Amino acid sequence: RRVHGIFPVLCDIELCKANEGEEVILAYKRQVVLQTIDEAWKEHLREMDDMKQSVQHATYEQKDPLLIYKFESFNLFKGMIEKINYEIISTLMKSSLMTPRQQEMQTPVMRPKTDMSRYKIGKPETDPPSTATMEQQPKINKEKK
Repeated sequence: RRVHGIFPVLCDIELCKANEGEEVILAYKRQVVLQTIDEAWKEHLREMDDMKQSVQHATYEQKDPLLIYKFESFNLFKGMIEKINYEIISTLMKSSLMTPRQQEMQTPVMRPKTDMSRYKIGKPETDPPSTATMEQQPKINKEKK
């Protein structure tokens, strides 16, 4: 039974030692898949029961309840499959199980830090235009002829 994202993992300890922990990862993946499918299937059956009761009202609307039931149940099944795929991928991507060999391969490379003390922080200061540059600009004659 899954409780708030906790998956009990059962595996042979001797096999784990021989595979350097890969058996634990496989058992965890297996448990995630099985429990996700189990929970989704239980919810799907409850939804099917609710839909069965609502389809019975379709006879009052002069509609074929069997066709409605088939169509709606197929849509529910597709939704369940999408939810299962999303939940499994999401759970496995959020988990971080690595064998010792994988941990060694992912040791971070330390880069030297850049000395930021010599850089100025804030807006660059702009000097107001000097009068010398204003005098050099040609004057525009705005008089009408």
